[in-house]
Amino acid sequence: MSTIVAISTASGRGGIGILRLSGPDALAMAQKLCHAKKDYLPRYAHYVNCYDAKDALLDSGLVLYFPAPHSYTGEEVVEFQGHGSPVLMQALFSRLLELGAEAALPGEFTRRAVDNNKMDLSQAEAVAACIDAATLRAARQAQRHLQGDFGRKLDSLMQEMTRLVAHLEACLDFPEDEVPDMLFDQIRQDVESNLLTPMTALLGTSNFGERLFDGATVAIVGSPNVGKSSLFNALSGRERAIVSTTAGTTRDVLEMDFSINGIPLRLLDTAGIRQTDDFIEKEGVSRAMHAAEDADLVIFMADVSRPESWESTLRADVSLMNKVDTDSTINIPSHFMPISVHQGTGLQTLADQLAELLGDMPAHEEGILLCNARHRQLVETALQHLKQGLQYLGREEVMELVALEWRQAWSALGEILGIGDVEHILDHVFSSFCIGK
Repeated sequence: MSTIVAISTASGRGGIGILRLSGPDALAMAQKLCHAKKDYLPRYAHYVNCYDAKDALLDSGLVLYFPAPHSYTGEEVVEFQGHGSPVLMQALFSRLLELGAEAALPGEFTRRAVDNNKMDLSQAEAVAACIDAATLRAARQAQRHLQGDFGRKLDSLMQEMTRLVAHLEACLDFPEDEVPDMLFDQIRQDVESNLLTPMTALLGTSNFGERLFDGATVAIVGSPNVGKSSLFNALSGRERAIVSTTAGTTRDVLEMDFSINGIPLRLLDTAGIRQTDDFIEKEGVSRAMHAAEDADLVIFMADVSRPESWESTLRADVSLMNKVDTDSTINIPSHFMPISVHQGTGLQTLADQLAELLGDMPAHEEGILLCNARHRQLVETALQHLKQGLQYLGREEVMELVALEWRQAWSALGEILGIGDVEHILDHVFSSFCIGK
């Protein structure tokens, strides 16, 4: 096994830069780099100087040594904490390559942790999820996966499958007429209550779980001067869009990232939709319509004082009637939510409705969520095999297929944890990781 090295801090200048080594020669390379005359104490911060091949000083800082197997990767690991200069970090990196280290591939440290049974594959994916989380709520869910809560849930399901297959295969050793129907009824009941019900419930969390990490796009559309840019600024908390009484002020699609109830959203402010001979405004209208077609949610906005703005041919997940503070006598159609962006009236109700449309759930009901498409697809596959096995159960001519289907269900869940022949899955998962992690 080679010894790998990577700069683990993000590119650019900073107060501290971290460089990480992992492998059988990590300690020896660190000692050569720092001209150490004795071994470093495990998990102890040593102040060191680092030198190049001609013994010229490169940097000074701290070195920490984590002996195998008590390290992140399960191998010998050494970390340098030096000054956060890209020039110095690169010099240290190059010197360690000269000493025999190999440049780490994306995610290679975490992949070695999986190979050395320091974590399962779902925990490894949670490492990337923690790094990529756009909100605190997403980060907390990723931490639950990283701590192994999700893996333990899957492991309990797999143990139940193993028990049922063993029970079933014991029945296959006897002629069909010697196996009472009530035994098959009990197996069927166990599958439904101990596997199908919890797995279906878990699958039901995937829509919100994936939204929590992938986010959603929300487009604001409507006629000119109905208050779209004002709403855009109010929801995002920044005066990003120009607000003017002049129609056609917004010509392009403006974007802003924000969150509602911990769900990351990309908000789009679009040009007012109307017939126009102005070439630039016409292009803006076209882009607005495309944004509405591609968005996950569409907010249609109208002005209470302008009935001609109330009609739209575009789909709308939420319809808003703005400026209700200016005239309380108008009878507003029931499908509109009354708001006043100027006074801030109705904005919290709008935020709550958007969160509900995105599948939000109360915090006390959140539990463990399916947070990526790979996990969802494998749980769906496992459910299909379980249900197919139930259809065969009790039919003498195909009874042996029941165990086969349920073993395949077990294998599908095993792929989530990285159990079995999953080399191609590992290559795919770790290709999207940061170098140095």
